Amino acid sequence: MRFTETTEKITVTVRPVYLDGQSNFIRKKLVFAYFVRIENNGYEPVKLLRRHWIITDGNGKVTEVEGEGVIGLQPVISPGHAHEYSSFSIIETMEGTMRGAYLMQRSGGEQFWARIPQFSLRAAAN
Repeated sequence: MRFTETTEKITVTVRPVYLDGQSNFIRKKLVFAYFVRIENNGYEPVKLLRRHWIITDGNGKVTEVEGEGVIGLQPVISPGHAHEYSSFSIIETMEGTMRGAYLMQRSGGEQFWARIPQFSLRAAAN
């Protein structure tokens, strides 16, 4: 399943995948990969400066993750192009959710937050 949201002509699509082989239910370590595509449907380049994730497990425990760029990069995305990457998250329950935003900057210096759609993390739901 794919989850998509568009903010100011930046479309973020996320596809989560449960990683059964890396998870351990007894130790409450459930691992989920997520594949992200960030498309620039605008008319000028944008640079991804920061990320902010809100991860909520099935018990309501909330973890926030913030930092520069994504997987060590601050990509510049040209009009009509996209940046793709994958990462992972570990939660203690069989299901949860993730959502967030990317701080983007236009070539003129204007900054805005592009929303990352809320998506479900569900063990064995591939």
